[in-house]
Amino acid sequence: MSDRPVPADPLRGLRGIFAGTLVMEAIVVGLALLVVGRLGGGLGGLAGWYTAALALVMVVAAFVQRRPWGLGLGLALQVAMVAGWFVHPALGALGLLFVLVWGYLLYVRWAVAGRPRPVTVIGSQAHRQRHDRKEDNG
Repeated sequence: MSDRPVPADPLRGLRGIFAGTLVMEAIVVGLALLVVGRLGGGLGGLAGWYTAALALVMVVAAFVQRRPWGLGLGLALQVAMVAGWFVHPALGALGLLFVLVWGYLLYVRWAVAGRPRPVTVIGSQAHRQRHDRKEDNG
């Protein structure tokens, strides 16, 4: 066994943000049920069932974000939100708004995952400078 520390997974925190975004989105879609109920022909119609099912699946998707396919499910739900425009335009408009949110989250994921880590070779000039600074500080 080695005493080397296990490097932290930089995407672990982002998975929590993805899950939180899906929960927030499920709440917003759940509140959209009020709009669909008043303007969309009632909750018993296609629009009501579609909206309720979408909110429920978003909550379930929030709990599976740690799985390798969790992000794909979350993104597929965004497509379902935009496709909800054909069921009720308010749902599609919310879908477009959340597509922007998820686009930003994917950009952050790309920036975190693609950021190179500084590597210092023992004996190199950078290593000696860092080591000298540590000795000067105490």
